[in-house]
This record gives sequence, C-alpha cells and structure tokens, in this order.
Amino acid sequence: MRADASTKAFVRPPGPRRAKFDEAEEGLPPVAEPSPAGVPRGTRAVASLPAPAAPRVFVVANQKGGVGKTTTSVNLAAALALGGLSVLVIDLDPQGNASTALGVEHSPGTPGTYEVLIGGSAIAEHVVPSPEAPGLQVLPASIDLAAAEIELVSVVARENRLLRALRTYLAGHPTDYVFIDCPPSLGLLTLNALVAANEILIPIQCEYYALEGVSQLMRTINLVTGELNQDLRLTTVVLTMFDARTRLAAQVAQEVRTHFAAETLPSVIPRSVRISEAPSYGQTVLTYHPDSAGAVSYLKAAQEIALRGAAPTTQENR
Repeated sequence: MRADASTKAFVRPPGPRRAKFDEAEEGLPPVAEPSPAGVPRGTRAVASLPAPAAPRVFVVANQKGGVGKTTTSVNLAAALALGGLSVLVIDLDPQGNASTALGVEHSPGTPGTYEVLIGGSAIAEHVVPSPEAPGLQVLPASIDLAAAEIELVSVVARENRLLRALRTYLAGHPTDYVFIDCPPSLGLLTLNALVAANEILIPIQCEYYALEGVSQLMRTINLVTGELNQDLRLTTVVLTMFDARTRLAAQVAQEVRTHFAAETLPSVIPRSVRISEAPSYGQTVLTYHPDSAGAVSYLKAAQEIALRGAAPTTQENR
C-alpha cells in the first residue's frame, strides 16, 4: 500500500513548457510566451491520497462534445498521481487530445490504443510515462485509431477487446486508477470502454444542452449494464465549465444534483482560461498554473474521488 498521507507529498514541476511535438511555422524557433502578469508560479505540495482496495476503472463518457471529458480525465488523473497513486490513462479518442495534455507523443504511426484493439498487442508494450506526475502512465492514441471503428465491426467479440487487454495489464502492473477517455460518440470505441470499466464518470457542462446528452447516455448505459457489463455503475458526476455569474449555470447544477444526488461531487470546475491554455503547452492545468482556480478545483475533486473509494483500512487510519 501507499505511505502514510501525513508524511508523503509530491511537488509539481514548474510550468509552462511547450509540447515537444509542437513545431514552429517555417522552421523558426517558437516565440517565448511571458507568464500572465500577477499570477504566481512555482510549485505546490500535494498531500498523499488514500489508495483504493482494488483498481478503479473509470470510463469518462458523454457523447456530447465540448463538455470537458478529456480535460477532466487528464487533470483528475494527474491530481491522483501527484497524490502518490498509480494511474493509467487510456486515450481512446482518435484526436489524441488526452495524449497532448499529458505531454505524450501521438503523431501518426505512434503505437498505442490502435495496436491494442486491432493488433492484439499488450497494453504494457505501448504505455509511456507522462512528465506531468510520477506514477502516471499513458496509452496514447493517434489518428490511426479513427479506422478502428470500421475494422472492429467484423472482429469476433469486438466489444471485449479492451477488457481483455486491460485485465492482463492490471494483473501484472499494480494500478490504483484507470481513466479511459472516450470520443464524443457512442460507437464501438466507447462501447469497448463501457465494457472494460466498472465505474462511469460523467462530466456535465453547466448548460442546458448538456442535460439532453446525459439522458441519451443513460439509456446506453442501461443497455450495456443489462447485456454486456453487469458490474458497470454510475458513481461520479463532475460539473464542469461552471460560471458563477450566470443564473443558468446555477439552475443546471441544481437540476443535476437533484437527479444525481449521491453521484455528483461537491466540487465544481469553473470556466477557466488557464484550463483551456494548458494543453497547448503539453500540460495539465495542475502544472501549467498550479495556483489557478481550475487547478485547485481539480485537486479538490480528485481528493473527493479518492476518499470515496479509499480502502476501509485506509479510512480507519485517517
């Protein structure tokens, strides 16, 4: 198990740093970008978080785009890893945005999720460490994964490909948390994630259209639970892009908490420029701007998730 929470802490590296695969136009060196005035930089110690009794495998899903799936996946994963836990992020989106935010190469031809789903490769062969935090591993996705939706159609037991690969990986690599970042659709890639996971994390943007997307997702979850994965359950809802200045955001948040009272985290993720800027540097907001409201909110959300899933012995010792 992990060291006692009162004696162990990780320190974030200072940022920002440009993603290594971002090349300047016309072969010129990238222009240095000054730090925003008045915003403190440096490092912040992150207290250790309690480990779960067994690996928690989250599928981060919502077929509506732009609700913060990838942003939530990478920032929660980095926060938990900075808290001393072992975390794996599986990028299941052909756009590879999670790989970008975690500072991992994902240019065309980079081996990763495609080779696991289509080629039958082991996850351990293609995971790479993220520079964002110790103990944070990433299975990258390249644009090659876009063809997997079509290629999986004729594969036997197509919906179980990721499940089998992940079981093999977890058997030989002790891991506390797995986050599977899904594309904004309910195709075969997302179906593989729903079958492989045991928990669902739904980011809900605090706007009206997001509520319609959740109702569609819940119907799909019920189908998967009944036919393919009886262990799958919705455990976590994260309110994202919350704008405290608008009445609509408060109304949506209240409606979500009414329908998902136990599942919705107390912390909300604010609408933040720093969160949006971080991926362009190949970073999460936790290392890009550790003292920003977005970074602090994701740290609180990660702590809430860790405390909910802590092993009983860990909770008794707190």
